[in-house]
This record gives sequence, structure tokens and C-alpha cells, in this order.
Amino acid sequence: MHIVVIGTGIVGVCSAAWLQRDGHRITFVSREPAGEACSFGNAGSLSPSACLPVGMPGMWKQVPGWLRDPEGPLTIAPSYLPFMAGWLLRFLRHSRPQEVVRIATALRSLLAPIFDSYGPLLEHAGAKDWVRRTGCLYVYGSPESARRWQWGMDLRRSLGVQLRDIGREELEALEPDLRGKFRFGILAPENGSTLDPSRLVKALHAQCVADGAQERLDEVTGFARQGDAVRGVRLASGETLACDGVVVAGGAWSGALTRELGLSVPLETQRGYHVTVQSSNLQLRHTVMASEYNLMVNPMASGLRLAGSVEFAGLRPPPNYRRADVLLKKGQEMFPHLDTTRTTQWMGHRPCLPDSLPVIGRAPRLANAWLAFGHGHLGMCGGASTGREIAHLVAGRPTQVDLTPFRPDRF
Repeated sequence: MHIVVIGTGIVGVCSAAWLQRDGHRITFVSREPAGEACSFGNAGSLSPSACLPVGMPGMWKQVPGWLRDPEGPLTIAPSYLPFMAGWLLRFLRHSRPQEVVRIATALRSLLAPIFDSYGPLLEHAGAKDWVRRTGCLYVYGSPESARRWQWGMDLRRSLGVQLRDIGREELEALEPDLRGKFRFGILAPENGSTLDPSRLVKALHAQCVADGAQERLDEVTGFARQGDAVRGVRLASGETLACDGVVVAGGAWSGALTRELGLSVPLETQRGYHVTVQSSNLQLRHTVMASEYNLMVNPMASGLRLAGSVEFAGLRPPPNYRRADVLLKKGQEMFPHLDTTRTTQWMGHRPCLPDSLPVIGRAPRLANAWLAFGHGHLGMCGGASTGREIAHLVAGRPTQVDLTPFRPDRF
């Protein structure tokens, strides 16, 4: 079939790559070139352990304090709060313990095969060097402070995540640059990361093009339908691109497209920020998650990436780079010896849903439209396995992951 894939982030590109393995002809339609947007600026984590939802039990008690703190991990633009009220109530309902267990179980099923589902794509594209499997360190000031996050770590362990406690001496031997601030760690040895998420996406996309995919830099404004089938994709340029099927993987811009297909989902944008310290003098070998700082640290080819801020303000306002400044300040607190002579900042739109689960499945009442978006901060983690499952759905094969928790009409 000729399938139009809307979006050239990691989810769209992996979906196309898996569909090409089944012999389908692909046309990408994207607002910007491949590997930009969230796929450019994310933290680069490839973590089977990252199965906990954003909303955790008791978080509601912390939210008011975060919102009052200009350096807190969460901010909501005052003008945007009326639009967020209903979404936040849904988010809090999904933060109850029994819901967190259900959501984490579903996410674990999607993330556990990260490397199995990336493997064939990386091999075919000659992009294996952009991925490493060196593990992730969750670090804490002391064993006592780590107990604040014990419930979530115990849940991870119950779902089969490999985690090993690391004492101070071993932690400092593994990562000498952590000496002084952190005295306890938990190693997730299965985890990995990418040296450059944008380059990884661009490599996979380039292979899709080499294998025959076409690309249109344009914006989708609607769909031509006949009965229960999509027969074409309407572009802002005025053209209608004929097709046999469509995959909506447009990230934070997928909500409007999904409404055009007859389904409304509560998709929001987490405006995520990062700072990349290009002059970094650190020698980190692992990705590092410092929960007390709400900071993910990843040594990349371009420098040390610091990420971990969430802002709700919608798709239109310009970036508020004070949020990035906070990340750099936290990085300097973690690593007082860090050379910050040269840094860059970035803001992007993470597509997120109130239950922290992406939408993966066929659009209701349509025979040939499939949806794959809403991965939040787990796009790189879940991109390849999502693409694999989309290919199964298109082919009519049984999926390898139970997609019931991710069904598009669950809301």
C-alpha cells in the first residue's frame, strides 16, 4: 500500500521504517525536516526502566509548591491555566496508586523491547554507533533520601526492571564526577542512550528515503474520506495527496489531525527545555537521573545535556528560557567543577496525555488510519516498539504488545 506518515520525529520515522520492511510505499509529510522538534532536543534516554507515569501517588501535595517556586520542575502560564483545569483533574485521577500500577505495567510492556525493536532498524541504516547501552544511574544524597522514591523503585522491580543498589564507594568509582554531592545510587544496567537523538532520527529517515520513501515539507489540513476509508491527505499547499492509508505521528500537533478523523483526545504539550554544555569537562559514562534535582544528565556527542523542566503554556507562545537557565543552575549545583563556558538552550513540545500513555492504534470507525502519538518524555524510548506495533496493525497481524491500554478511544 501507499501509506502517508504524518511526522518525521522518532515515532513517525520508526513507523515508516517498520512499514517498509513489509513492502509498503511511504510518503512522509512533515512541517519541518526529520529529526527536529522533540527528536532534536530530548534527553536521549533509551530506558526500559522508565515505566513510571509522570503522575505519582501524593504528587498533588507537591504541585502547589512547585507552581509557587520559580525554579520548580513545573510551571503553568497563568493565562493558560483555565485551559488546563480539566486536563489536570484527569491527570490527578490517574495518579492514584492502583492507576499508577496499571499504567506502569502497560508502559513496561512497550519499553521492555526497546533494543530488540531498534536493532533491525539501526543495523539496516548503519546507525548502531549512535546508540550505547552503558546503563543509567539514579543518584541520591543519601540512602535515607532515596527512600522518598522507594515505592516507585519497588514497582519497577516488581515489573521485572533490573536495579542494583550502589553504595558511596562504588558510585564514586563508577562516576568520579559525582563525588561530593551523591552518596547512594541505583544502577539500571539494561538502560542505554543515544549520543545524538537528532542524528539518530536523521539516519533512520535517510535510510527510509534510500529505500524509496518520498517526503513533502508541508502541513496537513485535513483528509479526503470515502466511507470508512481515508483516500487522501489535504495539504496546506492546496494539493490532495492520494493514499491507501495514513499514520498520524505528528507529536504535539496530532490533536487537530485526530479531530479531523472524528476522534477527540485530551492531548497537551509539555514545553520541555534543555541546556547542552558544549564545553563540558566531565567524563560521565552513564546517563544520570538526579531525582532530588529533577534533572536528567546525558553525556552526548555535542556536550553534556541537562533536561528536566515542564511548562504548560500551549503551542504558540515563544520559549521562556528562564526555564533553561534553571536547568543550568541545577547542573552547576550537581557538578561545581563543570565548565559552562559554552552552552546552548532549546525548547520543544512534548505531546502528552493525562494518563502518561501514548495513543497507539487504529482510528475508530476508519479502516485505514492509524494513530501513534502522545509519548511525552518517552518518545525515544518507545519510538521503535511503537513503529513495530503500527506495522503489525497495518498488516492485520497480532501485535507483540497488548495495545488495549493505549487504544485511541479510551478517553
